[in-house]
Amino acid sequence: MKTNRRIFMSGLAGVVTLASAQMGFAQGKGLIAIITPSHDNPFFKAEAVGAEERAIELGYETIVLVHDDDPNKQSELFDTAIARGAVAIILDNAGADATVAAVQRAKDAGIPSFLIDREIKETGIAVSQIVSNNYQGAQLGAEEFVRIMEEEGNYVELVGREADTNAGIRSSGYHDIIDQYPDLVMVAQQSANWSQTEAFEKMESILQANPDIKGVICGNDTMAMGAWAALEAAGRADVIVVGFDGSNDVRDSILAGGIKATVLQPAYRQAQIAVEQADMYIKTGSTGLEEKQLMDCVLINADNAADLETFALSG
Repeated sequence: MKTNRRIFMSGLAGVVTLASAQMGFAQGKGLIAIITPSHDNPFFKAEAVGAEERAIELGYETIVLVHDDDPNKQSELFDTAIARGAVAIILDNAGADATVAAVQRAKDAGIPSFLIDREIKETGIAVSQIVSNNYQGAQLGAEEFVRIMEEEGNYVELVGREADTNAGIRSSGYHDIIDQYPDLVMVAQQSANWSQTEAFEKMESILQANPDIKGVICGNDTMAMGAWAALEAAGRADVIVVGFDGSNDVRDSILAGGIKATVLQPAYRQAQIAVEQADMYIKTGSTGLEEKQLMDCVLINADNAADLETFALSG
């Protein structure tokens, strides 16, 4: 039985800690680098945990890195992965355009990249781009939003980071459904950059300017939680809020009668699939699959929220 080392690094300026533990029959297959946005967002933490656990099960060492949605930090972390001789990189990237050069650099160094959650603008550089079907998921969320809103009323949309392809895809999916209903009127649309704090602040100011709003549809659950907190603080728990991701926090809010719905994208399993494809590629030189792969999302509401745990649905 060999010892598998887990390495965690938050940027090059961060403190590196090493933890040794008996992790099963590790076969010394090499190092897999796992690079995601901040683990302060439980979605990204679930990705990192899912990828790391599967990599260890398959006999790899892991290095877990956090780019904080900073393309420059991400570039430095790619350099770290290359310098450490990683055999593969699992990545939730820091920008569809800004990431292309880093993935190309890894490819040129003989290190394949397997992307999850967010696509990049180029094909033929990463081996796999495994993403949730954000458009399909957004349509599910929008259909539920329309139903709960009873097809009428003023509403607000909080969108994600402009540099993130998913922000635009989700917004388009929302509007392709909602815009079919002329009595649903969007009175404000603002970016809260995927942030709970920003969503709280934006919701406060939007509510002051638009006290008659009936609903809020959000590009992710973190923003939904921020919006809901602002609405509760203002005594407006009557406002309908719908999110996107399938987080435990929103699950708990749904079960408590707060936020009405979210859309689950299977972050944990998606990351595990990326590692499995990396393992296949390392062994055979091919995944046997197309580079771009979509995973369908699932609507979460009061009917099935109790079956949701850490971005996975049971039952």
